Amino acid sequence: MTSTAESRLMSFCIFGALFLSACSAPHATLREPHRQASPVRIAVPPSPATVPPPAPAPVGTAVSSTSLRPARWDELPCWRDDDLTEAWPAWLRSCAALGKKPGWETVCERSWRINGADNRAVMDFFTVNFVPYQVVNPDETTEGLVTGYYEPIIHGDLVRTERARYPVYGAPPDLVRVDLSSLYPELKHMRLRGRVVDNRLVPYFSRAEIDDADGAFSGQPIAWVEDPVDLLHLQIQGSGRVELPTGERIRIGYADQNGHPFRSVARTLVERGELKAGEASVHRVRQWGKENPEKLTAVLNENPSYVFFRRLPDSPSGPLGALGVPLTERRSIAVDPRYIPLGAPIFLSTSWPMSDRPLNRLMMAQDTGGAIRGAVRVDFFWGLGDEAGSRALRMKQKGKKWVILPVGFIQGTPVGKK
Repeated sequence: MTSTAESRLMSFCIFGALFLSACSAPHATLREPHRQASPVRIAVPPSPATVPPPAPAPVGTAVSSTSLRPARWDELPCWRDDDLTEAWPAWLRSCAALGKKPGWETVCERSWRINGADNRAVMDFFTVNFVPYQVVNPDETTEGLVTGYYEPIIHGDLVRTERARYPVYGAPPDLVRVDLSSLYPELKHMRLRGRVVDNRLVPYFSRAEIDDADGAFSGQPIAWVEDPVDLLHLQIQGSGRVELPTGERIRIGYADQNGHPFRSVARTLVERGELKAGEASVHRVRQWGKENPEKLTAVLNENPSYVFFRRLPDSPSGPLGALGVPLTERRSIAVDPRYIPLGAPIFLSTSWPMSDRPLNRLMMAQDTGGAIRGAVRVDFFWGLGDEAGSRALRMKQKGKKWVILPVGFIQGTPVGKK
């Protein structure tokens, strides 16, 4: 944050307690799990047609062009080798959210007339109507960290039982969010949360205070789970399924967060010498917890961040991302929205988890995450269940990315031609 932004935030903190009676004390966090927006209705496309001529240049839309470098299609590694028909449903979902926004209306309207099962037609659609820009870091480097996430399945119940003893809380009514963007646009990506006590803004309850059965927090559980480490992991991933004793699965997704910063429990265990750096996986943390039940609660409480959930309708589609549309397995990513417009197509060049095997494909920027900070930073959505989780939890690769924007989205930049 800039010094100017910091001073403005400090001013808000000082005056907030005096003038706000319905907002919480500013307690910012720059790290949050994957958030889910309200769902966007997805239309059914009409009959397919051939690729129309390029759309007229839209009115320029604000984007962080300082992080974008004009590129050519032949600079995208293996662009013509990707099966773009796999990415087409994800693109149509992006259009369900972008279709009425400046710069996207025409290309999205044209999308509904494309035969999404024809790889050549899809490729022609993008190369005719869009231009690529390589995303660069402030220091002009082009590589960033690519991690993975997924939708876990954990065991639990709808009521507390002897086995399912750990509550999954819904968003509490006394949790208040403060949006500073209308006053200070440079703070638009900061979300302040807290609660009101005697007309004062104070931080919301920490994890330890929420889990204290004798404390002041009084939340309403929407489900109960069997393992506290699984619950923490669910909070980090931001969404998941709870498998009931009957075999039925219910879907839950991110509702809100308590405003406290995230601290890695695995890192805490490594720093204390309880685990080796190379073995600090969720499975090893779970095993450590079973071996050290008397220490587990205190270690979990080292992470003051706490995520609240909501019950979602059952659906074969992926969880809702920050864009408000379902994520698509292996075709959706989370990005930093300060640099990349949500919904935009992204060409990602990285490698498969723990290997040097190339992974080059068209993705859609449909989600965000508190730990996803930086122009070239990416979190790759792998899907549902253990197999997806195995890949997601092992993914820590280097990668490059290109954002693909409609012709004229950034005015006066003649790029995208071979």
